[in-house]
Amino acid sequence: MRVHGGRLLIFIGLGLAAAAVLALVAAGLGGDGEPADALPDLDQTAPGELSGRSAGTAAKPRFFLGFESAAENIGDGPLVVLGSRPSIAESTMRARQQIRRTDGSTRSIQIPTTLRYVRSIDHSHWHLIGFMRYELRRADGRLVRPDRKTGFCLGDRYQIPTMLGRRKAVPRFECGRGKPEALRLREGISVGYGDDYDAHLEGQEFEITGLPAGRYLLVHRVNSSRLLRETDYGNNVASMALALSWPRGLRQPPRIDVIARCPSTATCS
Repeated sequence: MRVHGGRLLIFIGLGLAAAAVLALVAAGLGGDGEPADALPDLDQTAPGELSGRSAGTAAKPRFFLGFESAAENIGDGPLVVLGSRPSIAESTMRARQQIRRTDGSTRSIQIPTTLRYVRSIDHSHWHLIGFMRYELRRADGRLVRPDRKTGFCLGDRYQIPTMLGRRKAVPRFECGRGKPEALRLREGISVGYGDDYDAHLEGQEFEITGLPAGRYLLVHRVNSSRLLRETDYGNNVASMALALSWPRGLRQPPRIDVIARCPSTATCS
C-alpha cells in the first residue's frame, strides 16, 4: 500500500506540475513565470511596380529604374520605435525599440542607429536609418549599384490581405511629418499591416545609364543588420530577376523585362 500510494502521489505531483506549465503557456509566461516578449516579424516583400524615368539632355541622357518596396509585420507584436533627443541642438534622435510583453507590460532596448529628419521634394519627416537596404546586382551576384536610401518613415500604410480576419489593429503611427523641432517620436508597424514606398520617391531608384545589357537582380533587405528584435530573420530578404536591353541604342530609354519575383531569397533565378 505504501509503495502504491507513493507512486500515486508522484503521479499526481507530476500532473499538477504539467498543468501549471500549461497554465503559464496559456497566460503567455515562460517556465520561470516571467512574461514573454511579443515580437514583430518583418517580412520583406519582393520588389515591384518597376518604373522608368529619363533625365539629362539629348546629348547626355540619363535613365533611372524606379521600384516599389514594402515590409509587412506578420509577427506576434507590433514594431514600435521610440525616438528622443535632449534638445534641438542635436540633429538626430536616439532610437529604442519598445517591446510589448504577454502580460500587457512593455520594455525597451537601445537600437544601434538613429532617427534623422529628412527634407526632400516629396516628403519631410523622421526616418529610421538602416531599416531597409537595396542592391542592384548582376546575375552572378556582383554588386552594380548600392542604394542611396537615407532611412524609412515607419507607419501603417496598408492592411495585409491574408490577415484581415485575424488582426484588427488600428493604424496608429506617424513619423513627425512637418515637425523638425520634435524632441520625442513614436513610429512603427502594427501586426497585420505593411509599410511601402512608391517608385522614384527619395532613394527608390537606381541610375542605369550605360549599364551593359543582360540579366540583373534587384535585392531588397529589411532589418539586414538585425538592429531590431524579431521572431524570424529568415524572411528579411526578397529579390526580382530582370533583363535589361537597349533595343534603340544607349541614348534611348532601355527595355526592362521582369523574369521573376522571389520572396525569401536574394538569388532569384
